[in-house]
Amino acid sequence: MDNQPTVSARQPCSLPRIVITGVGLAAPGAVDLPEFRAKLLKGESGICEIEHRYIGRVPAGVCSFPETKYRKKKENKRGTRAGCLGVYAANEAVADAGIDFSDYQRRRTGVYVGLTEHGSAETEIEVYNISQYGYDVDYWTHHHNPRTVLNNPAGEITMNLGITGPHYSIGAACAAGNAALIQGVQMLRLGEVDMALCGGISESVISFGIFASFKAQGALAQHADPKQASRPFDMERNGIVISEGACIYCLEILDRALARGAKIYGEVAGYAMNSDARDFVMPYGRRQAQCIEQALERAQLTPADIDIVNTHATGTKQGDVEECGALASIFKECPTTWFNNTKGMIGHAMGAAGVLELAGNLPAFDDNYVHPAINVSQLDPECALTNLVLNKARQVDKVDTILNTSFGMVGINSVIIVKKYTA
Repeated sequence: MDNQPTVSARQPCSLPRIVITGVGLAAPGAVDLPEFRAKLLKGESGICEIEHRYIGRVPAGVCSFPETKYRKKKENKRGTRAGCLGVYAANEAVADAGIDFSDYQRRRTGVYVGLTEHGSAETEIEVYNISQYGYDVDYWTHHHNPRTVLNNPAGEITMNLGITGPHYSIGAACAAGNAALIQGVQMLRLGEVDMALCGGISESVISFGIFASFKAQGALAQHADPKQASRPFDMERNGIVISEGACIYCLEILDRALARGAKIYGEVAGYAMNSDARDFVMPYGRRQAQCIEQALERAQLTPADIDIVNTHATGTKQGDVEECGALASIFKECPTTWFNNTKGMIGHAMGAAGVLELAGNLPAFDDNYVHPAINVSQLDPECALTNLVLNKARQVDKVDTILNTSFGMVGINSVIIVKKYTA
């Protein structure tokens, strides 16, 4: 199976060029892209410690943002935490793009949201609530079903913005944010929509099950200082810091973006997704490498053309090693390719991880800085990538291309390549 010929992923030149014109986000320690970027360049962690029912005190990435900026408190109470995060990020993306829907019709706008999981947190809360009443289901909320359907966060965005085009959520484990971004690109190129709001959301910090599962696997990070708990590539890394967050992009076809004078963050040059077809949780570097190669081919770029690789590395022992092996095999002769990581500062935002991490790197097209991977006191020799930027940001000669990796459980891999816009 591994020896089958590679199918060409090249894009015909006639396909519309797709650009990012708006970014809205909520991340641990940041409420917008400028604040997020500033903290990444400083190497400032947004991780804190929370008290979680049944688990106790654990490091986590929690978002603090103006939750009632775009909808009322009672609407947030009726909806979900994921919906609250999504509504905020989507509105911020629309505002950032300068969209007032005079250039676009709401019925021709699509909303695509990537999720690692959804609904488990609401179910856990309701089970706990009725446990206080002898498990009498008369105390179970009638809002439970609309809160827990998978399309809920995307649907909450459409209701808030009055968007009547298609909406749905994409379940792709921790590759979900990238998968939703890819979906937006594809739907624009198919002519199904004229504008796409797409990205990822995580409400994971309120889910007991996620913390308990990682703890049972021995993959839940622990450290006396929560800000140092997430430490990809470090010899003392011991697992994942679970985080919430959201990042939504406004995607447009280049010609229409230029016609309305939009600012352009970057152009989606290539992408790829594939499957390990091997194991429920263990990553597979060889298949990750193939995914990167497919994205490069689709973008018609060579490894040496990539300026920044933002790694997925979560801080698990084997996961970091598998990915670094894949990256080393591809970028072995690329002296101007730089590697970094974002999870040391924000933890693992699950379905939002890929798009948040990509967003944090987009300003490099203008400032030519590569933000660092932090909390690396002793670099694992098996993760010692050439040009891995550690603990302090580095200014480089140019940044024209960014490659972002996101990999998830049950063997799903995703890669996005964004390049600096040039006419």
